[in-house]
Amino acid sequence: MPLSQHTALTKYDWRSVAKTIVASRRIDEIEETELVPAGKVTYQFSAKGHELGQVLLAHRLTHAHDCATVYYRSRPFTLHAGMTYQEAFSGPLARAGSRNGGRDIGVVHNLTPRLTEGRNITVLPASGDVGAQYTPAAGWAQAITYRSNVMKEESWNGAIAVCLAGDASVATNGFWSALTMATTLSLPIVFYIEDNQFGISVRGHFQTPGGNIAENLASMKNLLILDGDGANPAEADSLIAKAVDYARTEGKPVLLHLSVPRICGHSGADSQAYKSKEERADEEKRDPIPALKKFLITKKILKESEWNDLLDEVEQEVRAGVQAALAEPEPDTATVNKYAFYDGSTVQTVGGAIAEGFQMPEGTSIAEDGARVNLIEAVKRTLDSELLANNRVMVFGEDVGIKGGVHGATMDLQIRHGDQRVFDTSLSEEGIIGRAIGLAYAGLVPVPEIQFRKYLDPAMEHINDCGTIRWRTNNQFAAPMILRIPVGYSKRTGDPWHSVSGEAIFAHTIGWKIAFPSNARDAAGLLRTALRGNDPVFFLEHRNLLDTASGRSLYPGDNYVLPFGKAVTIQEGTQATIVTWGDMVYRSKEAADAAGASVEIIDLRTITPWDKESVFTSVRKTNRCLVVHEDGITNGFGAEIAASIQQECFRHLDAPVVRHAMDDIPVPYNKILMNAVVPNSDSILRELQSLLQY
Repeated sequence: MPLSQHTALTKYDWRSVAKTIVASRRIDEIEETELVPAGKVTYQFSAKGHELGQVLLAHRLTHAHDCATVYYRSRPFTLHAGMTYQEAFSGPLARAGSRNGGRDIGVVHNLTPRLTEGRNITVLPASGDVGAQYTPAAGWAQAITYRSNVMKEESWNGAIAVCLAGDASVATNGFWSALTMATTLSLPIVFYIEDNQFGISVRGHFQTPGGNIAENLASMKNLLILDGDGANPAEADSLIAKAVDYARTEGKPVLLHLSVPRICGHSGADSQAYKSKEERADEEKRDPIPALKKFLITKKILKESEWNDLLDEVEQEVRAGVQAALAEPEPDTATVNKYAFYDGSTVQTVGGAIAEGFQMPEGTSIAEDGARVNLIEAVKRTLDSELLANNRVMVFGEDVGIKGGVHGATMDLQIRHGDQRVFDTSLSEEGIIGRAIGLAYAGLVPVPEIQFRKYLDPAMEHINDCGTIRWRTNNQFAAPMILRIPVGYSKRTGDPWHSVSGEAIFAHTIGWKIAFPSNARDAAGLLRTALRGNDPVFFLEHRNLLDTASGRSLYPGDNYVLPFGKAVTIQEGTQATIVTWGDMVYRSKEAADAAGASVEIIDLRTITPWDKESVFTSVRKTNRCLVVHEDGITNGFGAEIAASIQQECFRHLDAPVVRHAMDDIPVPYNKILMNAVVPNSDSILRELQSLLQY
């Protein structure tokens, strides 16, 4: 049974808490005084002064599905959750045995569940981005309610999420997005704010009016607010127990604000010259370890001799941990490229379809008598069939519920599947994507929608984090999602805000696959493959193809899957090759037909991975290549294709590879201006004729 505020810690519990606190302090001291000066640790963060509340919090998390998101000063919490002393050292030492295999800095923690003294906490991968821990924690909290109430999994009843963060991070978008989600949805989450009154050197009143976020949120609806001293053992334990008990039994959010001293610099390189002598002396006086010792002895939990025995025990075990970490080998360079994408490995334990046992179907099946549908209808039918097939699929975003999406892709899906599975979100793209990461960690299949490509910009920190999770954690975690985004100009008009294509930026986003279908059949097959895969996917739907004749095709049935990285040849040819994707497929076809030449057209269908072999084979046959895309020309994806062709097919070329794309300007609103800059059949024809005549 989970602990509550009414369950007092036993003598054994307090000794366990004290042991972790002292061990965390010794690890910090050994790093600071021995490993950093010796050049063995090059990036060091201490948690001195923060230990007490973190360890008490970890001690109260006993549910099998309790989860925590943490930040760089959360090592005490992670130690009590089950991280070994050796792992604590091998992370900063960047050794092969660290949690991430030397791929990430040692204080960016993660921990898969370990049954350690009754605790079984999942510590989700930390981020180097300040405030990035909030919305994934809210996503996990929503997953708790979903798996309990919708999937009827009793094992999730009573679980909670906790988010550990510093006071400066409450100024970030992530904090406010998560707070909105938690309070509007009544999520079982504890926001644990450690307030040391400094964000590196910036004082707390620059982050929050008056310097206390708890006081500022006093009128917040549906939020229990607790405030106190995180360096006082009795007070901290009482408040933490109350917070955990309330979130667990009431299923509602708590903001727990504890003041703590930061008895260290921001990092090992910080001299703290911005603090006065008096401030530093006051922080030393508030050190929680002497206070803990006094508390334990006064309460007759430990004798003085037993405290000294504890110190000796910790010293011996911590020294053994550092020696074991120093004896570990350096990471194997032959493995550094592994885990950018799912490779079939069974090491991964948290997050994703494969972890939950939902496998990709074998083969494909095309229903030849299926109705002819437009691209947006194919997307809707595919989402509908996968929502029926897999109760872990969730579709959400702004206006996707009753309205059915601003483009109609989710019309009636909420009616068919309920508002727990197809639902609207608050107006925060950072919150949408951060939430999706937390849901994916919890084994669900999130399908967030961002209404237009430009609107994704506030979420780019989470986008980049999500793509590297598998690699950064050495395949311990993954957060697969299918992110649907309408892109490009439309048949009616364009503009700088709603008509961005931008796939080149996505192609440079590590760990994400990119689908860019040109027709309804491909959209259905690629979307279903993404939904049953185990990687994050950008699913780009061109606005000019959503409900126009050019994108229509027969619906291929509810079992059709299409592999990523396999292009299709639209038409055969011998004199030149056009490589393109999305709406440009049709404009390229018009140009090729008007050219009066034998032109081969290849529709890539997916940008990451892209089908190099099909392109190379075609170019070796035709000896000429034109790459056409809508995205801006400078550093557009066409540049990657052109460079690859010239590297691999140089001896087969009879002319330079030509790129035809938009100039490096936004898409204009005026339709005449738009048509003047977006590649069209006439401009493509001119480039093609010039290439043929070279």
